[in-house]
Amino acid sequence: MTTSQKPPFILVDGSSYLFRAFHGLPPLTNSKGQDTGAIYGVINMLRSLIKQYNPTHIAVVFDAKGKTFRDEIYKEYKANRPPMPQELGSQIKPLHSIIRAMGLPIIVEDGVEADDVIGTLARIATEKGIDTVISTGDKDMAQLVNQHVTLINTMTNTTMDVEGVKEKFGIPPELVIDFLALKGDKVDNIPGVPGVGDKSAQALLNGIGGISAIYDNLDQIAGLGFRGSKTMAKKMADYEEQARLSYELATIKLDVEMDFCPETLAPTEPDNEQLAELFAEYEFKRWLNEVSATAAAESAEAQTEEATVSTSDISHDAYETIFDEAHFTKWLDALKAAPLFAFDTETTSLNYKEAELVGISVCIEPGKAAYIPVGHDYPGAPEQLKRDWVLAQFKPLLEDEQLKKVGQHLKYDKNVLANYDITLNGIAFDTMLESYVLNSTASRHDMDSLALAYLNHNTIHYEDIAGKGAKQLTFNQIDLDQAAPYAAEDADITLRLHQVLWKKLEADEKLKTILLDIEVPLASVLSRMEQLGVFIDSQRLAQHSQDLAKRIDELEKQVHEEAGETFNLGSTKQLQQILFEKLELPIVKKTPKGAPSTSEEVLQELALEYPIPEMIMQYRGLSKLKNTYTDKLPNMINHRSGRVHTSYHQAVTATGRLSSTDPNLQNIPIRNEEGRRVRQAFVPRDGYKFVAADYSQIELRIMAHLSQDQGLLDAFSQGKDIHRATAAEVFDTPLDEVTAEQRRSAKAINFGLIYGMSAFGLSRQLGIARGEAQEYMDLYFKRYPGVLRYMDDTRALAKEKGYVETVFGRRLYLPDIKASNGARRKGAERAAINAPMQGTAADIIKMAMIQVDDWIQQEGGDDIYMMMQVHDELVFEIKADKVESATQKIVSLMEQAAPLSVPLEVEAGVGENWDEAH
Repeated sequence: MTTSQKPPFILVDGSSYLFRAFHGLPPLTNSKGQDTGAIYGVINMLRSLIKQYNPTHIAVVFDAKGKTFRDEIYKEYKANRPPMPQELGSQIKPLHSIIRAMGLPIIVEDGVEADDVIGTLARIATEKGIDTVISTGDKDMAQLVNQHVTLINTMTNTTMDVEGVKEKFGIPPELVIDFLALKGDKVDNIPGVPGVGDKSAQALLNGIGGISAIYDNLDQIAGLGFRGSKTMAKKMADYEEQARLSYELATIKLDVEMDFCPETLAPTEPDNEQLAELFAEYEFKRWLNEVSATAAAESAEAQTEEATVSTSDISHDAYETIFDEAHFTKWLDALKAAPLFAFDTETTSLNYKEAELVGISVCIEPGKAAYIPVGHDYPGAPEQLKRDWVLAQFKPLLEDEQLKKVGQHLKYDKNVLANYDITLNGIAFDTMLESYVLNSTASRHDMDSLALAYLNHNTIHYEDIAGKGAKQLTFNQIDLDQAAPYAAEDADITLRLHQVLWKKLEADEKLKTILLDIEVPLASVLSRMEQLGVFIDSQRLAQHSQDLAKRIDELEKQVHEEAGETFNLGSTKQLQQILFEKLELPIVKKTPKGAPSTSEEVLQELALEYPIPEMIMQYRGLSKLKNTYTDKLPNMINHRSGRVHTSYHQAVTATGRLSSTDPNLQNIPIRNEEGRRVRQAFVPRDGYKFVAADYSQIELRIMAHLSQDQGLLDAFSQGKDIHRATAAEVFDTPLDEVTAEQRRSAKAINFGLIYGMSAFGLSRQLGIARGEAQEYMDLYFKRYPGVLRYMDDTRALAKEKGYVETVFGRRLYLPDIKASNGARRKGAERAAINAPMQGTAADIIKMAMIQVDDWIQQEGGDDIYMMMQVHDELVFEIKADKVESATQKIVSLMEQAAPLSVPLEVEAGVGENWDEAH
């Protein structure tokens, strides 16, 4: 832990952050297709670090090109690492240029690693009594920690001092090298001692001492009593040379000869002119506006759009914690008078059905926020207002449609309040949804990420106050001195984020409409569905689990018999050995590390000619079904409701489609009997039936609307079988003479084109020559020229604008549309074709859900419930005597949900379970 009052000496492990930013953040490119994601991540980290410490001395250290002294010692050092991707390598030079223009010293020393430079400078600083903070994500740096040296991981905002090292590794910093040497390191290919893991390494080091002490006292190992201790001495003796080599490889050099010392590494004034050029080139607009007065003056509108609130504007000093009724009443009156206020709950669980309310935070203007604790019950907690009293006072305010609220993911808060018989109304805005509508791919849409992206503010993270892992506290256990600022900040940040995001959305009428007319009202619809849940027949699932277990066991035996030996089918390494070494199957594709791939795609291709891959795919599919659904679903039944309650997510997929978790309803397979049996376990309550209403061929209909191809428009308008009609056109055959095989081929073409399939992909799907597949596609485009025109125009527009749009104006950004990497660029082009169709389909079913829900709320009573949404399907629980009339109304509302150039068609089924209804 640092001890002086002066700013510490900051050492930044640039290489660590470069790799972490590249692999941990979404890939970004500018309009020229230059990769920029790693640059953005590292610079963002540096800016945050400088704001936090305001250092007088700092250095950013990078690895040099070429080999180091460790490669001379051990030729296999880091041999497992794949070559640096070109997309990353291209970002290093511009990154260095930006850092230098920021006025920060950069160090790159040949023959050693960045770790060694950092270690040497930290050692010199320690000897001079200078406190040092090393910013890194590299665990090896823990060996440098002492009373003057602390580590900080700026990406997670966590620090590690001497006690932190002990907590993480179970040993003090001076034994970290020994720990790494014993365990080895797969990433750096440090061999270590086989069979030594975390616990045995800790036992050896704490019981005897470092590696040298261990080899002086091998006879003491057996008495340490850890698992395997009796045979460990022999193992250590057998691998002594390897252990000592590993120690040498893991040791950070502290005596690198260089022309730097802590006192000379001071930042200089930034070169704002050069920074403006670089930020303009790589299209970091917000940073450009900050450094370039000229740019700001010339484009005031752009600056307004990119405006941010600096960290210094956000202070916790004015936050209030409410303990008495008079104080509470004052705030309640202020909330009633506010045109809009931010609202947030603090609870004991992320599971909305199990969560208990611990407190409420509110904010009426930036900086003016309060926290009302009602459930902190740690020993010595101050007396708080009674939860029931607070909720009784809040209920009229929260249920008032006219009193407008904004929140971050308010669907969760709405569900929690429902547990207390409060219906949260008046939801005007939701910052998570505002960010998602603005740009679904720009960043994650959680508050911490949004605060950093739009307010340039590092929020208090939950782990900062609650800890992490098994020892993490629930919110009711957190001291109010820490809990109150965290909670009040949530409300404050939410209101500030809304002000920035709404300004951007307000400028685009289509995006504004998508937010206010689709996403915000949909959140309340989904909340009702989540709270309602669905019945599960657990006995039927238990029987299904037994049947699956039997079939999985049979498959495993068949695979072993075919392979000629037993092995673990779940082990990728063993599977690779059997398939590609013993059986010598052809290697179709390799992993990034160069090993033969055993992915589903590879197995599908191999299964065309070999029996084992097909069996393994069946084994994997059945095992996943058993582990994910038949075993798990009964344990997910809520003890209060007796039903299973999924969570729908509005801000996950790039295209606007909903996803669900716990359970994931989207991934239950329906093309095989085993998957359909899972759906058979979803059942309605007594006296009710399930009705499943599904849009028919909606994406092909959207293609007809978007392309305005007359052939497709006519086929759908006349109610023709679109695949048969396509086959008739492509194969020049009368409609009534189209064969089943021709229809199958036409169906593959129709759906393949939606997903941007190439002639090669079509040839593989149909099992025909590539040339023949290309002929089919050429004929298709000849018969449907509007489709080809739409696809060409869409690709061109995507490259020009960087995004495509749904019919209703939802933007779907394509960061890779100009990528230098051909595969990524082609992928973005395929997405450009498909995304408007998927996104429009998502918009349509969302609009349908809102309209159907409105009707149910007005006229459905206790007779009709909307239960589930999966892809293009809605599932309802309807009283048996109302099924016919209700189904007609639902189908009518869904078919009229949105005006397209071709009619929407909905197919509805009725059943005693979900499978029957579908």
